[in-house]
Amino acid sequence: MLNPCLSICRLRPDAILPAYMTEHAAGMDLSAALDDSLVLQPGERLRVPTGIALAIPPGFEGQVRPRSGLAFKQGITLLNSPGTIDADYRGEICVLLINHGADPVTVAHGDRIAQLVIAPVVQAGLQLVEQLDTTSRGGGGFGHTGVRSASQGEQ
Repeated sequence: MLNPCLSICRLRPDAILPAYMTEHAAGMDLSAALDDSLVLQPGERLRVPTGIALAIPPGFEGQVRPRSGLAFKQGITLLNSPGTIDADYRGEICVLLINHGADPVTVAHGDRIAQLVIAPVVQAGLQLVEQLDTTSRGGGGFGHTGVRSASQGEQ
């Protein structure tokens, strides 16, 4: 199994380093790095800095994902989810939060706002063709198989 090593740089001295919160966690928690708390109004989106930069090894990416507790309890999730951090990106890691809840939510320095999963990447080659092979599915998508299970009847 591959266990890549990430180089990490604090961009501010009080930035909290990402951490796996349980032994078998897939993602490391990312924390907000703020001088002052932010209030995220219902329907509002904000870019929240983490105060860190990473060097992810070639052949891997960082996937920035929502935290389920924030989504369930407060309606906070991420735009562009999962966000991708490419192996050649060296800027500050920021998280795009959106409030889908009914109430304003305060984000303070040190709050765990997202999780970071490191995953392998394969870059595909492209081959230009005149026509694609056919399948039984064809171009069907966006719910073409219905939304109910077969036992509930097709809708």
